[in-house]
Amino acid sequence: MPNQRNRGKNSNDDSLFGSKNNRQKFKDAIVDMRYLLTRGYAEKSSLQLVGNKYRLNVRQQQAIQGMSASQQQIERRTAHVVLFENIHSKIISIDGFNLLIILESTLSGAFIFKGLDNAYRDLSSVHGSYKRVQQTETALLLVGNLLRKNKVIWVFDKPVSNSGRLKTLLRETAEQHGFDWEIILENNPDKILAESNHIVVSSDAWVLDRAENWLNLSAFCIENHIPNSNIIQSQ
Repeated sequence: MPNQRNRGKNSNDDSLFGSKNNRQKFKDAIVDMRYLLTRGYAEKSSLQLVGNKYRLNVRQQQAIQGMSASQQQIERRTAHVVLFENIHSKIISIDGFNLLIILESTLSGAFIFKGLDNAYRDLSSVHGSYKRVQQTETALLLVGNLLRKNKVIWVFDKPVSNSGRLKTLLRETAEQHGFDWEIILENNPDKILAESNHIVVSSDAWVLDRAENWLNLSAFCIENHIPNSNIIQSQ
């Protein structure tokens, strides 16, 4: 499986997200997005309107999109979230690339974005091919040790290149450290997760709007086990 160094910041991310003025602009833009989405305006047109108003480039708009939600979505997701202390002995189904990449990004020092639903998103993408980074093993061990008492099912996108090699890596990691992991590859993992009877780990909006129970594991990891993270707050 090909390696890349890390999933850290893009060269201009400090100017796009790091300044005090831009952080306040983000919060204002998200207030407007929430207003529009709550009143039924389409996400695409709302994002275009807000992006033009606040002069946001494509990368900034991508971050705003991930952080925003309607009031109805926020309430639904909040009602179905399961607290970490209540997962004892439960089966956990993980949106594999979603969780792994957000943790790799955080550990790499990239900016991460806390949404109105308290879930974290990043600006990385597999782009059809996953590449292991320096932080991959650290991320896997963090998850494994936190969920050591749980049966964990990792669900990965089968069409993504190197998903098979990643499955092998996870299986070897589980065997070495005694984690109760099952790793499966699916053509449509979002549907599998959304319809799961298990506690689901994901920050994918489509999944969260449909899952019966979800665990905000990325938030628990980031806020309790990854110090000095570059977090952009939504409010």
